[in-house]
Amino acid sequence: MGVAIRTAGDGDRELLVRLLDEAFQDDPVSSWVFPGEEYRRTTHHRLMAAFTDLVLAEGRVDVTEDGSACALWLSVPAAEHGDGTPEDDEGPAQARRAVDPENDRVEMIGRLTAGIHPSGRAHAYLWMIGVTPARQGEGLGTALIGSVLDRCDREGVPAYLEASSVRSRVLYERLGFAPAGEPLLLPDGPHMWPMWREPRTRAAGPPLDHA
Repeated sequence: MGVAIRTAGDGDRELLVRLLDEAFQDDPVSSWVFPGEEYRRTTHHRLMAAFTDLVLAEGRVDVTEDGSACALWLSVPAAEHGDGTPEDDEGPAQARRAVDPENDRVEMIGRLTAGIHPSGRAHAYLWMIGVTPARQGEGLGTALIGSVLDRCDREGVPAYLEASSVRSRVLYERLGFAPAGEPLLLPDGPHMWPMWREPRTRAAGPPLDHA
C-alpha cells in the first residue's frame, strides 16, 4: 500500500511544528544547538516553528495524510548561494533573535550550513524531514523524499541536503545522494554531511562551486 501525501498549507502549521519538534528531540544537531533535555524540551519547538514558517512562505512542505511525517523543501536558484559570505546574511541572526537570543548556536548553525551550501546550479534543497518517533522505520521518510526526487528526475533538477546523523546519511545514500565535500564538524559537536544527488534522467552538469 502506498503512502498518501499532500502539500501542507498554513492551516497545518501547528501540526508541522509539533511533528518536527518530536522528531528531532534526540537528533545530534538539535542536541548540540539546545544542550540538555529540559532546555531542549522547552525551547527547541521555537526553531522548528521558524523553519516551518520560512518554508511554508517560500517553499513547499509535503505531509503524509495521517500527519505522521513531513518534508520541507526549497527551490534554490543557481545564484542563491556563493554571491557573498555567510556573514552578509541576516537570516541566522534574525532566527536567533526570534528563537533564543542568548543562544549563539541558533545563529551559528545557520551560518555554518550556509557556508557549505553548493552554488552554481539550481537545485531542490531538502531543508529537513521529520517522522514522528512512533512511526520511524516504516518507510514514510523514503516515500516523502521519493515523490520529490521522481519529479527532480523528470525535470532534470539535482537535489541537496545536509544529513545530521549517520543513520540518515545511509538512507540518503540509498536514494542516490553522494557526499558533496568534506563533512561539517560543529564546534565541540557532531558532524553534518552535505550530500548532492544528480537527476537520473540526464547527464551530470558542470562541477559545483562551494561557498
